[in-house]
Amino acid sequence: MNFPLYIAKRYLRSKSSQNAVNIINFITFLVIVIGSAALFIVLSAFAGLKTFSLQFTNSFDPDLKAMPVTGKVFSLSPQEETELGNIGEVTHFSKELEERVYLSFKDKGDIVDIKGVDENYRKTTGIDSTIYFGNWGVNGQSAVMGIGISNSLGIPVGNYQNPMVVLAPKPGKGSVSSQSLNSKPYTELPLVLSGVYAIEDNLDKKYVFVSLPLVQNLLQKDDGEISGINFKLNPSVDLEEVRTAIKNILGEKVVVLSRRELNGTLYRMLNTENLATYLIFTLVLIIALFNVVGAIIMMILDKQQNSKTLFSLGTTIKELRRIYFVQGVLVTSLGGLIGVIIGSLLIVSQLAFGWLKITPSLAYPVEYGVMNVVIVLATIVVLGVISSKIASSRVSKKLVSF
Repeated sequence: MNFPLYIAKRYLRSKSSQNAVNIINFITFLVIVIGSAALFIVLSAFAGLKTFSLQFTNSFDPDLKAMPVTGKVFSLSPQEETELGNIGEVTHFSKELEERVYLSFKDKGDIVDIKGVDENYRKTTGIDSTIYFGNWGVNGQSAVMGIGISNSLGIPVGNYQNPMVVLAPKPGKGSVSSQSLNSKPYTELPLVLSGVYAIEDNLDKKYVFVSLPLVQNLLQKDDGEISGINFKLNPSVDLEEVRTAIKNILGEKVVVLSRRELNGTLYRMLNTENLATYLIFTLVLIIALFNVVGAIIMMILDKQQNSKTLFSLGTTIKELRRIYFVQGVLVTSLGGLIGVIIGSLLIVSQLAFGWLKITPSLAYPVEYGVMNVVIVLATIVVLGVISSKIASSRVSKKLVSF
């Protein structure tokens, strides 16, 4: 067996004759365990929050989306639509037309985004899973809206006797003439609410879904004029290949964005928060691991006579330093491993029983990931190696000389 490792393991198991040294060693080990467990729990909690936050975009945004480079709309010809349907990696695609409009019901009104979608929209997104009550009845004069709009305007489902009304300004150029003053400067669209979706607060107050032809007629657009195309892809497909194929068909009039690119700000915010939290807790661990330096130095002083004996028997200063270096690495690694095990038990229990609640019906989201285990153990080991190297360098010839 490696000599420094053998002696380090003996020192790790044996107790010191000085009670104060034993207490310091115990506290040091406990700090490492608590610090590593805390780091693992926080990383798992942020991973759960990230997944929880992104599930809203996953149910609302497609795998890929084509949008106009300039302006609000672009034209899609029947030939281009046929070519898009021939892309093998695309399982479904849907057209949409979106615009800001005024929605009124009785004596209340609000500015919302009306989104005209075709019958394939449900196949390209997970919007079906967000329906809170009613049904996805985007056909005829029916509409689906967010629960925030429905609550603020007090719009009930299936109110055919008193429908809500969408008002959109008429497109036009030039000055207002006396003839145009005699007609309304906006178009009207009566709608009946068929269903309400619930995703998250901002989206719940934003969208009203209507059939695409109705919105095209409301905004006085041609059948081929749309504001976006949503694409649902086969699993494990090469995203860039499909993006290139779509660009080859539609040309430079569109930009094709992935779900991550559509929510770039959200992804950057979540990643930045995760990194900041990791760095803060790593700083706490760095401060805590100063205890390791102190504990190893105390051990070196406590075992000074043993070190003198080993030096007299032929052990080199380098080997003596390695003994205490290995001991420090073993202490931090073992403490980190126990901390990760404790953290894992807490995370698994939260996943199984949901004992920590955000609301009475919603458990705090956490996620158990092997990558988090690797990150915590790697952090503990690296910091342990550095602190052990600093402490073991205190062993010198002067210390073991008689």
